Amino acid sequence: MGLARAATRGLVAAVYPAQCANCGEAVDGDGGLCAPCWRDTQFVSGHVCDQCGAPLPGESDGHADRCDECMAIARPWDRGRTALIYKGNGRRMVLALKHADRPDIAVPAAGWMARAAAPILSEDMVIVPVPAHWTRMFRRRYNQAAEIARALGRVTGLTVDTRALMRITGGETQEGKTLDQRFAHVEGAIRPHPKRGARLAGRSVLIVDDVMTSGATLAAATEAAREAGAVRVCIVTLARVVRDA
Repeated sequence: MGLARAATRGLVAAVYPAQCANCGEAVDGDGGLCAPCWRDTQFVSGHVCDQCGAPLPGESDGHADRCDECMAIARPWDRGRTALIYKGNGRRMVLALKHADRPDIAVPAAGWMARAAAPILSEDMVIVPVPAHWTRMFRRRYNQAAEIARALGRVTGLTVDTRALMRITGGETQEGKTLDQRFAHVEGAIRPHPKRGARLAGRSVLIVDDVMTSGATLAAATEAAREAGAVRVCIVTLARVVRDA
């Protein structure tokens, strides 16, 4: 069986060679970025905000630091990380994953997110994507957060439950809304699934989404996970919107 699977993978690679997740050029391995796109992509590393993963100036002193936004806005989750800055290539990949029928981007994205989230992962965690409303699923045919969650589960070996939470209202975009409007828009919009939500009781949960802007949707998902009985909730995103200084 192992030889058969290897032969099948080789045939698929020959017919559909791996492409750069950003520009589409052929690359070695299982996707990822070509060398020029890698150089031009803003990965987050080093000293970061412990609640959203945004880069912070200077060096860490070993204590958990927070960015200005996370100090000004109450975050219901415990810790958070992100892989990319939502700018340039990072923005292009998020938009392609979300709007251009590119769920394949979830595969390399999961690897980058696993590295970024390594300090906050635990063996008992269950990975849960931010749920999409049925109207959005109808338009896009897939939930990009769920695609990332499944890929992240394969990378980390952690349990994934894509249906533990459900979105009951609001399929429209948050774009163009003020901070207060964003939080009001998602208030009560995400709830534990009536049957599967109980699987989060007593568990550590990792909420997954493609991009964090205000954090309103992630906050709503966190509150739903806590309502389901989660004892610890962390978040990880592919990209984070970072305000220019």
